[in-house]
Amino acid sequence: MANTTLYGVSGSRAIRSIWAIEEVGIEYEHVPVHFRNASTDIDYLKVNPNGRIPALVDGDLVLCESMAINLYLAKTYGGDLYPDNPADEAQTIQWSVWAISEIEPVQMRAVIHKFFVPADQQDPAVIEEAAKDLQRPLKVLDAHLAERQYLLGDRFTIADLNLSGVMLLLNMVGQDYSEHTQVKRWADACYARPSLAAAQAKD
Repeated sequence: MANTTLYGVSGSRAIRSIWAIEEVGIEYEHVPVHFRNASTDIDYLKVNPNGRIPALVDGDLVLCESMAINLYLAKTYGGDLYPDNPADEAQTIQWSVWAISEIEPVQMRAVIHKFFVPADQQDPAVIEEAAKDLQRPLKVLDAHLAERQYLLGDRFTIADLNLSGVMLLLNMVGQDYSEHTQVKRWADACYARPSLAAAQAKD
């Protein structure tokens, strides 16, 4: 029996951590707690009293928040997936925080409006405004990637997984960012990884 358990479904923010655990390649048990039920599931609330997914139990360690889970998995089990020097580690944390502070709040406006607001109450202007507001951070990312293959250089790391994992929701809402050619190139490379396909096949 696996000593590691990951809670959450792939059709949610938990995909980031399912992808990460598939990428590091350790044996684990997957418990597909759905975000709609997480806050009322008595058994799950014993794991994560916040009632949010994902959550990770690894031996005696219990973690919530996808970025914390992913950084832990990569540092503990990921080998080259995690940086080997303080400067790259700091940049990894920077890009992980940047993803959830600069990209996620804007894209969530579109996600919530498109999937949680009744169709007869949806306003296309809300999604258009979110797309417009994403241009600033996408330009920043595009400029950064113009000089390197991945966020930290020439190899895929947990920084790339964390940021591109957040940006998976852009694909869900059909956001076209192909004009940012370096972002598109980088994202396509990240999304071609077999570990992501394995994660998306869960549930």
